[in-house]
Amino acid sequence: MNDGSARTIFAVLDRLLAGALALLCLLPLGCGGSSPSPESVVRAWSESLNAGDDESAGELFAPGAEVIQLGRTTTLAGPAEAVAFTRSLPCSGRILSLESKGETVTTVFRLEDRETSPCDGPGQEVTAVFKVREGKIVQLHQLPSPQAPPGEPV
Repeated sequence: MNDGSARTIFAVLDRLLAGALALLCLLPLGCGGSSPSPESVVRAWSESLNAGDDESAGELFAPGAEVIQLGRTTTLAGPAEAVAFTRSLPCSGRILSLESKGETVTTVFRLEDRETSPCDGPGQEVTAVFKVREGKIVQLHQLPSPQAPPGEPV
């Protein structure tokens, strides 16, 4: 096996693992348990995005979810639009901090390249406020970058 084949195998395994982790976070939904916590939904979305699993990331959005970026609001009518939105993101993001309050999770990410595209702002920090209801993201609002010094991933 050459280095290229090994990298491809490891990339596929990483994607499968991220998808399995995302599904584990949502497992209580299928068992009649309570919805996953908003923080666990945001972490699952981030892990799926970082693994290049746009389908799993897109499935975490509720039909009619709003995405607010640069003052523009986009409504994701259903799963196809949510997957397309996730696929369109040029960057992955390492979580630096999360702050939960009820259904709202404020998350600071450090932007990184995706396997499918170079990031247009690698190393920059961005803040996104997620609103999560019944295990689904109903709003993602990207805010201006924080002024705090860079932190370590959490």
